[in-house]
This record gives sequence, C-alpha cells and structure tokens, in this order.
Amino acid sequence: MFLILNCGSQSIKWKLFEEKRLKKKAENKLKVSFEGNYRKLLTEEIKSLKKEYPEISKIGHRVVHGGDKFKDPVKVTPEVLKELEKLNKFAPLHNPFNILGIKIAGQIFPKSVNIAVFDTGFFKHLPKKSYTYAIPESIREKYRFRRFGFHGISHEYLAKEASKKLNKPLEKLNLITCHLGGGSSITAIKNGCPVDTSMGFTPLEGLVMMTRCGDIDPGIILYLTSLKGVKKVNHILNYQSGIKGICGFSEMTDVLNEIKKGNRKAKLALDIFVYRIQKYICAYFGILKRVDVIVFSGTIGYGSSKIRNMIVKDLTLLKNTKILAIKTDEELAIAQKII
Repeated sequence: MFLILNCGSQSIKWKLFEEKRLKKKAENKLKVSFEGNYRKLLTEEIKSLKKEYPEISKIGHRVVHGGDKFKDPVKVTPEVLKELEKLNKFAPLHNPFNILGIKIAGQIFPKSVNIAVFDTGFFKHLPKKSYTYAIPESIREKYRFRRFGFHGISHEYLAKEASKKLNKPLEKLNLITCHLGGGSSITAIKNGCPVDTSMGFTPLEGLVMMTRCGDIDPGIILYLTSLKGVKKVNHILNYQSGIKGICGFSEMTDVLNEIKKGNRKAKLALDIFVYRIQKYICAYFGILKRVDVIVFSGTIGYGSSKIRNMIVKDLTLLKNTKILAIKTDEELAIAQKII
C-alpha cells in the first residue's frame, strides 16, 4: 500500500492507494491555519494512519524545489534530506513543510521507503533559451541560477489528462496549462514537452498570486532591500504582496465577495490577476504558433468558471482552441511515479 503525502504551507493532503492498481483507498485534507500547530496536526494524522494502515510500504512526498541536483524521484536518505534542507530558502512557503512531512513520516513509519517527487522535475529539459537568465555567466554558474519551474507534477498530469480527453497522442499536442490557486503558474507545452513556464528560480516569479508578487522590476527589490533589509523584503514579496497586497484579501472567494459589495480595490486585484494571465497566454501562443487546448486547474482555475470566462472572453486568438477545466490530482501523479 502506498501513502502519498502532500504537505503545503496551509494544508496537509494525503491519499492512500492500493499498490497493484493504484486504486484510491482513502484520503483526507486538513486546513492548517497557524504554523505553530502544523507539526502537532501532521504528527497526529500520520499516527492515526499508522494505527489503521500499518502495512504501508512506500510513502511518496511532493517536494517543490529540487534545485539542479534532484530531477527524478529519489529515495530519501539522511544525505538526501540534508541536501534538500539547503533548498528551503528558495521555496520558503513550501520546502520546509515538505521536509517536515518526510521527517515525521520517517519517524512513524521507520520501515517504509520514503520517496521524494519534485515539482521541478517536469521542467528538467527546458530549452536553454528558456531557462537561462541574462546575468553574467560566472554568477549564473557559481550560484546555479536558472529557471527551474514549479507545479510540474500538476502541469504534467493536466497534459496527460487533456490528451486522454481529446483522444490525441500527447506528443502531437500543443497545450497551455494554467495551474491557478494560492500559487499560480502557466506552462507552454509543445508536442508533449514543456518549452517555457512562468515560475523561475523560485516560485516567486511569474503571475500575480494570492500573496506573492510575481514579475516585478528588480529595481524595486534593490531599493526596498536597501531600506528594509533582505529578511523583511523576502517576507513582503512572499507573504504580503500579490492579491493581498492590492486589496488586503488572500482568499479568492473573499475577493469575489468583496467585488459584489462594490470594493474597488478587490476589483482592481482581480483585473490585474486576469490581465497577467492573459499576457502569458498570448506570449505562449506566439511561442507555440498552434495551441490545441488550454487547460485550467487549481482551486481558482478549475473552481471558478467566472474567472475562467474572464480570462478567455476577449482573447480572439483562442477562437479555434479548446478550453478544458480539469481537476488536478498531484497525489495520483506522484503514486504513478513511485510504483
């Protein structure tokens, strides 16, 4: 039996699969409001799993940032764990929680094999012109700066599901996949392979997100850092920006409710969110030349037909492009990789 553990900064999701057919046996999702009770909730949840399903043989973990060292699924050893912890600073909203899940699962299931599956893995073959940043080569090489891309487990799953729904081989499809949630990213996929994606060296680049700024003039960061210091600016850009920075709300349902009340800041935040997505879609359309399907997923992309319609409404270049909303299943995708 396989346990798939997906530990995010605000939620703990798990699914249990029968080993032979990957048939889902059980699942749960816990909403975590405060970082302080995260360890306690996670420990209690895994202990209850141990009590009910002591026969779990493998535990697959979503790990957001694999850096340039980890591209394919890897068995977690003390050495691997030590290397993963070095990447925490590059994905502070994700990796620390991913690693906490690995540690607690290892303690409670000491005989089970823990396997890390990376969000960055799907993008390991991005073209050099897509992943290279225009900074001095000596600095790029020394610090391993490049576009890694994130949400790769979801983007890959969406591409495969779209292929099934269209009954067309993935290697003959051009797609734009939009994972829109608390964190959001867009990927251009040509003949089944990703050629560009909106997130970069960290999950901070790209679209305007719920609390992350997305693309921003580096000059603003330099100026802010000179005034407030690195630690404070990191917190501002990751936790206080994006939709929250514009209107004060960090849940899209709250934003939509506020718009109904006539809140102009909430309306501006949504307009900016949609506009940035439209810009990326149009750019990727130019790169791909032909787009067979655009796939929307995530709590916003799949969950809100209103926002999907806002995004595609005025894009006349999409008139011959299919639009699909597919609920992503990262846990199933991870299970398929560790079987």
